[in-house]
Amino acid sequence: MGDIAPSFAFHDLAPSQESFRDAVLAGLGRDPKTLPCKFFYDARGSALFEKICELPEYYLTRTEIAILDRFAADIAARIGPHCRLIELGSGASHKVRILLEALDRPAAYVAVDISREQLRRAAARLAADFPKLAVVAVCADYTRSFVLPELPGPDGKRVGFFPGSTIGNFEPRQVVAFLSDWAKLLGPGGEMLIGADLKKDPAILNRAYNDKAGINAAFNLNLLTRINRELGGDFDLDRFAHVAFYSEAEGRVELYLKSLAEQTVVAAGQRFRFGAGELIHTENSYKYAIDEFRALAAVAGFEPVHSWTDRHQLFSVHYLRRT
Repeated sequence: MGDIAPSFAFHDLAPSQESFRDAVLAGLGRDPKTLPCKFFYDARGSALFEKICELPEYYLTRTEIAILDRFAADIAARIGPHCRLIELGSGASHKVRILLEALDRPAAYVAVDISREQLRRAAARLAADFPKLAVVAVCADYTRSFVLPELPGPDGKRVGFFPGSTIGNFEPRQVVAFLSDWAKLLGPGGEMLIGADLKKDPAILNRAYNDKAGINAAFNLNLLTRINRELGGDFDLDRFAHVAFYSEAEGRVELYLKSLAEQTVVAAGQRFRFGAGELIHTENSYKYAIDEFRALAAVAGFEPVHSWTDRHQLFSVHYLRRT
């Protein structure tokens, strides 16, 4: 294992290259065209997202971290000892460290992410920094059903940790289905800690997804770069533009890639025609009032136990228990 701590285990359950190909061909063949946002996170996409999290306009990450810092002791007291903490979309595993420092003798930490190499590095670093903690990394698409590996340590309750407002990428009906699936996976007494972005002044939201440095744009356009690299595509990135705006009617930020000219593009051996101004939908990010999110969780089989917010009411963290 080399420099990897003995408490570290890695399980590769990642979807195949074929699933990316199928998703791209299906999405570009639709009208309107779409590409799934879960494929943002190749190695370069993951690195770009880390830069987004540091942008002055992008309040979400620093605000959620501030909430976790401020209320870590309260959260840990509610969770109790010997929990098995399962983080979905663990990324660089920064935020979870706040919880691990506060929790009472956590039995295991399971990091689940689709970006294989970032996951391996981040989980190995965390295992080295928490030598008494059993760390398990699972490379998987957490939006699909998969079997968690056997978890080491005492038989404490399972707690899902889903930070970053990633829950906002699901349609509301998908939120209910997703949480229902995780209620079953966590088992009786299972709990979840979920970050959800709050509704607010649209100007704040529009700035967050259209930063002056253009990192959001690079992140969005990187989907086309990935298609070029992995599927033999010939997208000219100079002929596409990043588009992001908040729709008050839908309660969500919508992300698109806009074709700047009439053009034909090849991907995975198939040709796709674009009109000038035609859009590829890449992501939605729903924003929820506290009561709206609690209502969805209740339909999915979770009791809303508590919610924490920052002083400016920008972001929320919800503590849910399986009913």
